[in-house]
Amino acid sequence: MRIDLHIHSTASDGSLSPSALVWAARTGGLDIIAVADHDTVSGIAEAKAASQDRVHVIPAVEFSTTHDCGEVHILGYFIDPAYPDLLAYTLDAVEKRRERVRGMLARLAPYGITVTLDEVVQLAQPGTRMLGRPHVARALVQRGFVQSVGEAFDRFLGDSAPAFLPTEMITPRNAIELIHSAGGFAVWAHPRLSTLEREVDRFVDWGLNGLECYRPNAGAADIRYIEELCRKHGLMITGGSDWHGAWQGKLGDFYVNGADVEALLDAGGI
Repeated sequence: MRIDLHIHSTASDGSLSPSALVWAARTGGLDIIAVADHDTVSGIAEAKAASQDRVHVIPAVEFSTTHDCGEVHILGYFIDPAYPDLLAYTLDAVEKRRERVRGMLARLAPYGITVTLDEVVQLAQPGTRMLGRPHVARALVQRGFVQSVGEAFDRFLGDSAPAFLPTEMITPRNAIELIHSAGGFAVWAHPRLSTLEREVDRFVDWGLNGLECYRPNAGAADIRYIEELCRKHGLMITGGSDWHGAWQGKLGDFYVNGADVEALLDAGGI
């Protein structure tokens, strides 16, 4: 059984529509996927409809949260995408993300990069709800300011780059509570080890259910450390590619086995 618990569609900042994402997952040999778009659940219904029971689609979401240590992403698995409070939050997040993009575009102007929000929107895939850095990066490529999405992040949009702005959104604690209220399980996505070591006890006290452990290019020592933390705190172990598009390789090249994430699958009734 091949599983990827962290992929994105055009509902946020992925390059494939939810239905095309399911097709790519099937072609790539995946059996179970989690469509975990940023701050939206709008792609889940389409992905489930396209799966035709050939790929099991776990309803998920990835919250971009604001914490005193910086931006932290919290994944919610097996959430109810029709839960009213969750839908209300995602509607509010649409405009907050647009404001963030406006701010990043303003920070690019001193470097001679003049791209408008309308251009970013026009270059986004049809059905995109949540604008993010990849959309800005693609606009920079389209306008010829950089040669690739990777260069855009390295020079301008990465976490330590001059145009970066954090997403001023929900707190991790409130995200965990919202995920639980929507019937789901909360997992800390791609945690930085320095932050994880300092904050994990507090997040566990807030109800965190798991840590994303297995990821492309994760070092063996990092994996062992997160596995040990999960054992210590009774947390679930998860894994996923955080796939957004073909520039990261073929969907399905990275996967985890059922035994790797058994606790989460059991909790979700799979």
